[in-house]
Amino acid sequence: MLSKWVKVCATSELKKGEMLDFDYDDKKILLANINGKVYATDRICTHAEADLSTGILNEEGVTCPLHLSTFNLETGMPQNLPAEVPLKTYNVKIEQNEIYLEVE
Repeated sequence: MLSKWVKVCATSELKKGEMLDFDYDDKKILLANINGKVYATDRICTHAEADLSTGILNEEGVTCPLHLSTFNLETGMPQNLPAEVPLKTYNVKIEQNEIYLEVE
């Protein structure tokens, strides 16, 4: 399947320590800025389908608001139970102060 780069937002719309939800086709995606690095993963928790954009963001990743599993945003891997299945991650690039996401 071919992938393409989709413009999500300006870098000024996603400041350090903030999250942004983004929908593309049937994908629900979470963007997060941790210390100036932007990450993108699926937005729905793999354990209980909670929306991670309403969770807690810190340097370790994003914590699900429902059962408190934390996901590493670089790898998508859950860091603690009850979640066991990783989130899908997406490539991100920044060009001319715009954030782009690679989607299939």
